[in-house]
Amino acid sequence: MCCMAAGMACHIGILTVSDRVSRGEYADRGGPAIDDYLTDVLSSPWKAVARVVPDELPRVCDALCDMVDNAGCCLVITTGGTGPAPRDITPEATESVCQKMMPGFGELMRQVSLQKVPTAILSRQTAGIRGTCLIVNLPGQPRAIVECLDAVFPAIPYCLDLIGGPYLTTREPRLVAYRPKKPKK
Repeated sequence: MCCMAAGMACHIGILTVSDRVSRGEYADRGGPAIDDYLTDVLSSPWKAVARVVPDELPRVCDALCDMVDNAGCCLVITTGGTGPAPRDITPEATESVCQKMMPGFGELMRQVSLQKVPTAILSRQTAGIRGTCLIVNLPGQPRAIVECLDAVFPAIPYCLDLIGGPYLTTREPRLVAYRPKKPKK
């Protein structure tokens, strides 16, 4: 269903995980930063499925499952809840709902972030696959969101190809999606 038919917009989940944002005490900056990034980078038609939940394991798990299983998201990008604080549980929620973990995403994001701030070592971003959906955890700061997505997004369209997701295209030269060339016969 997810943008497989020509002209059909694929659903991309944007999940903000934050106690304060969910209570209305703090403006959501992470979710809109992800939306802006995807608008800037993707040339494929897409539709955001945005949610905000508190830092509670069952609520994050339920939101992830609902976005993938019911809303038909082919990609879910989370923001927040990736630090070492007691209520930071986004990676645990992601791991509990995914069939396969993709640790290379977190490794690369930390590597890129460490070039900017020494505290990036405290971040626990990760990624995993649920069915034909890729779930990617990002930090909460808009600047870090862009830096991390710039690092990992070139691999995301090909990852979706490999797991049976939609064929996403990007706005070149803003960002070139990497897909290996097929050998000539």
